[in-house]
Formats: sequence, structure tokens, C-alpha cells
Amino acid sequence: MIIEALKAFLIGIVEGITEWLPISSTGHMILVDEFVKLQVSDEFLKLFLVVIQLGAIMAVLILYFHKLNPFSPKKTSVQKKSTWRLWGMVAIGCIPAAIIGLLFDDWVNEHFYNKVTVAAMLIVYGVAFIVLERRNRRRLREAEAALAAPRGRHARQSYGDVADEAEAQLFKIIDVDEIDWKTALKIGCFQVLAIIPGTSRSGATIIGGMLSGCSRTAAAEFTFFLAIPIMFGWGLVKCLKFFAAGLVMTMTEVVVLAVGIVTAFVMSVIAIKFLMGYIKKNDFTVFGWYRIVVGVLVLGYFVFESMGMLP
Repeated sequence: MIIEALKAFLIGIVEGITEWLPISSTGHMILVDEFVKLQVSDEFLKLFLVVIQLGAIMAVLILYFHKLNPFSPKKTSVQKKSTWRLWGMVAIGCIPAAIIGLLFDDWVNEHFYNKVTVAAMLIVYGVAFIVLERRNRRRLREAEAALAAPRGRHARQSYGDVADEAEAQLFKIIDVDEIDWKTALKIGCFQVLAIIPGTSRSGATIIGGMLSGCSRTAAAEFTFFLAIPIMFGWGLVKCLKFFAAGLVMTMTEVVVLAVGIVTAFVMSVIAIKFLMGYIKKNDFTVFGWYRIVVGVLVLGYFVFESMGMLP
């Protein structure tokens, strides 16, 4: 039991970090499973890899409790109305993933749940992040140059920071509360892409948010909030299927699940705080390069393994 608990602790660390950073939690979990094998039933393992995400979701609820709580006595009526509106946008954003996920989840798992797909998606979306951020930097430089250029006597004067004004022109939606239903639906469609292992749900929605005009902060926060109903719902479905099949957890499996959830929660708090602090001064390029490097290493490892060149 102690050995299995230690394995669950390691898996919880990986889940908590990779769930929120745009580097694919599912992809990393598949890779970890290659080297850290839990001695549990196959049915429980499928349940564990989904339910462990509830710890990650609890981190979002606690860190953003005030922002997400429409009943807070510290909020004015206007702020409460804004909170309800935000939840409405989250609900709209979840519609595509809820429909497509229920219809095609089993089919996708059957055809795409493999190491080659994971490695390929790590690389593809890594390239996407790099290309997108290079495009953003170019547009930002152009906007800054236009704002700094000499203007006529009657032109509107700029009294703010040029960099801030340029970013406001590049990203029309600076705060997550400004997201409208059309933008929420667009981001929700990008979330559907995460059904393919290795894509990264957070990565797909952040890219979708930025392409829809959201700032990095707004895109990341909306990604966190979108995960709440999706992951809670998927965890509930997995639990219902598990117990409906008449399955029962052993004591070791109960301990493994508890350790995994708690560890994922703690690491998620750290990962979310790190990400939100990091993107205030940096872009997502480093995550793009990380995905490419990991994808290439993974692809190389399994190619050599299939050729019998590894022990």
C-alpha cells in the first residue's frame, strides 16, 4: 500500500502541474504510466486518471472563490450580476465539448489513445504556440510603433503607457468578465480539440481565446473556469459507470485515490499561481518549445522501443 501510495503521489504531482500549464496532462499521464505502473485493476486505473482531476478543480474553486461566488456578501448587486453572467459564458463555452465528448469519446480513445498521437499533438500544438506568439509580438511592435509615431496637432494625444495601449489594441478582451457569448462559444469549440490525447485542454482553449481577441490572462482564467463543469461532469460519469458495473475499490485503491487527489490539489495551486504570475511578463513561447522537445523525445523513445533497441 505504501509503494502504491508513493506512485499515486508522483502521478498527482504530474497531474497538478500539467493540468493547468498548456503542455497536456493526458499526454504526460500516459508517459508516466509507462514507467510508474500502479498495481490496481484496469477499471480502477481508468477511474483514477479522471477522478484525480477533481483535486485540480478544487484548486481553481478555492483560488477564485470570491470571483466565482455570486452570493458573496462583499459584492454589490452589479458585481453579483457580473458573476452570474460569467457563469453563463462558462456554460455556453462548455456546450461544444459536452456534445462532442459524449458522442465521440469512446471512438477517439479507441483510435487515438496511443503514444504516437500524443507525441504528434505535443509537437503540433508546440509549433502553434510559437507561431501564434511570434505573430502577436510582430503585431505588438507594429501597434507600439504606430502609437509612438509623431502625430498632427489635432490628433488624439496618448497619456498612457504605449506598451499597455498597444496590448489593448492587440487584445480586445483584457479581463475575463468582458468575454461575450460568441467568444465563449468560439473558445468552447477549441476545447473540443482536447479530446485528442496530447493536445492539452488548457493549451487548446488558451490558443482559442487568444485567437478570439482575449489577453493571455483572460484566456488562461477562462480556461480554468471552463474546466470546472467539464471535469466535474466527466468525473461523475466515470464514478457512476464504475459503481454501476458493480465494482468495489480495495483499501489500497481508496488510499491511492485519496493521495492522488490531495497531491493534485496542492500542485495545482502552485501551478496556477506560477502560470498567472509568469504570463503577466512573458508569453507562451517557452511552453511551445517544451512541447516540441518532449514530443520529439517521446517519439524517439517509442520508436527505439518498437525496434527492440531499448532494454
